[in-house]
Amino acid sequence: MTGPAEEPFIAAVKPLVDAMGGEMLPPDEAGLEDVVLSWEGADVVAVRLPQLADSLDHILAAMERRQGRPLADLDRRTKQEVVRALEARGAFAVRHGVETVASALGVSRFTVYNYLNREKGT
Repeated sequence: MTGPAEEPFIAAVKPLVDAMGGEMLPPDEAGLEDVVLSWEGADVVAVRLPQLADSLDHILAAMERRQGRPLADLDRRTKQEVVRALEARGAFAVRHGVETVASALGVSRFTVYNYLNREKGT
């Protein structure tokens, strides 16, 4: 798939692909929806991006790892911060995003909407 010059490029983009919940594959296996990355004029790696709903699950899991405990175990203030961070990342544009986040936080949809409205000052 790669020559020695491309290895640093792949190593450099891998953390980003992992953070997005994407998958790296050989460029000749890329589908129409995949993104092919080139290095010095040659196609080096293809990136298969996750579906938005899968990406939200991936983001929630990463936030849980960062917190070191289940999101449902966080205090109210920290849950509000999580909701703000998720809103900034577009989590609530995903179908069933509010429900998914509410479930992960162990709160109701109504509570998530309250957190969102509180942030907007309404």
